[in-house]
Amino acid sequence: MTRSLSLGYSPCPNDTFIFDALVHRRIPLCDLVFHERLEDVETLNALAMRAVLDLTKVSYHAFGHLRQNYALLRSGGALGRGCGPLVVAARPLDMEQLRHQKIAIPGAMTTANLLLQLYGEGFERVVPIPFDRIMTAVAGGEFAAGVIIHESRFTYRQHGLHQVLDLGQWWEATTGQPIPLGGILVKRSLGSRLIAEIDASLRRSIEFAFAHPEASRPYIKAHAQELSDAVIDSHIGLYVNKFSLDLGDEGLAAVAALLTRAEQRGLIPPCDLPLIETPVTAP
Repeated sequence: MTRSLSLGYSPCPNDTFIFDALVHRRIPLCDLVFHERLEDVETLNALAMRAVLDLTKVSYHAFGHLRQNYALLRSGGALGRGCGPLVVAARPLDMEQLRHQKIAIPGAMTTANLLLQLYGEGFERVVPIPFDRIMTAVAGGEFAAGVIIHESRFTYRQHGLHQVLDLGQWWEATTGQPIPLGGILVKRSLGSRLIAEIDASLRRSIEFAFAHPEASRPYIKAHAQELSDAVIDSHIGLYVNKFSLDLGDEGLAAVAALLTRAEQRGLIPPCDLPLIETPVTAP
C-alpha cells in the first residue's frame, strides 16, 4: 500500500540539494510518495503551527513551539559552525547602538530572531519582512539593521552593508557548540516505525546528493535566489554537512541547549517529550 506524505522545505540551495533525490525518486523509497511544497522558512513555520504538513523543514525556534505534535528527524537539517545569521547595517555600528532601533528580521519564529532575542536582553523593535527584502530595505534606510540568512551572507557587501554581529559566531563562542538553524520535523502521530523509515530515506537522499552533485543542479537553479554556481556551491558547502546526514550526539546536545536557553528566557513553552522518536539506526 502506497503511503502519501506532504513535505515542506525552502527553495534555498541547501534544501533543494537535500530533497532532490527524495522527491524525484532517484533512490529506493519502497511505498512512500512525497508531495513537496516549497515555501520560505517563516511560511513553513506557520504551516507547521497549524499541523498542515506531515514532514517539514522549520526553524529550531519554531520547533520549540511544536514539540507536542512534531518530533525531530536525525537527518536533513541545517546545523554547523560558521553558518549563523548575520546582523548587518548600512553603516558601521555595534549592537548596543541598535538597542532601540528598528531591526528587520526574516520572521518572528526564525532561529535568526531567537538568537537576536537571546543576545543580551533582546531587542523589542523587530519587524518581520521576507528574507529576500531585508538587504534592500536596510540599504535604503528603512531599518537601522537587519538579520540576514541563507545566501545573503555571501552577497551583503554588494549592497554596501556592514556586518554588525555574526550571531552564529556569538553562539559558538558563548556555548562552545554548533548553531542549530533549521531541522526536519515529522508528525509524532505517524508512529515510530514510519518515522524511522522516513528518516532513513532522507539520509539516502543526502548520500545520493553528495555522490551525484550534478543531478540536483537543474532543480536547485530552478528555485535559487542567486543563480551563480559559486554562490550555490558556497551555500551548499556551508549548510549541508555531517550534521545533515545525522545530528549525532553533538548535534542533539546543541539543539537541547538552544531550546533550554529559550525556555529559561520564556521565549518558548516547556515540553517534556523527547526531541526525536527514531532509533539511531533506522530499519
